[in-house]
Amino acid sequence: MHDQELAIVRALVPVAWADGDFDAKEKEMLEALLDAYAATDAQKAELRAYAAEKRTLDDINLQDLSAADRRVLLQNAVLLTFADGEQHPTESKLLHELAAKLRVPDDEATAVMAEAEARAKKHLDLL
Repeated sequence: MHDQELAIVRALVPVAWADGDFDAKEKEMLEALLDAYAATDAQKAELRAYAAEKRTLDDINLQDLSAADRRVLLQNAVLLTFADGEQHPTESKLLHELAAKLRVPDDEATAVMAEAEARAKKHLDLL
């Protein structure tokens, strides 16, 4: 797993904690991303330890994320908010805060989030 990919998954942890509960479905999604990115056992252990403690958007290091990484992160964040079958208002609010923190222009962020939300709703049975 490359450092950029690990940074994306790491930056998803605050999203997983957005509703105050890092539940099993959210953990499964992060584990699936780690597997998809071919994370080593050490990288998986590092992320699990990091995710064990509640994280906020302030914990995201923008220096670790390229412009393209930030968009991938935003897309994955939207999918993650639907992990339990619905997006809670606190999660929706956090996504807008995340887009601002990532410095994704408003019109682009709106389009990215709308597309990812439509995809998530279409495939809720897979999440």
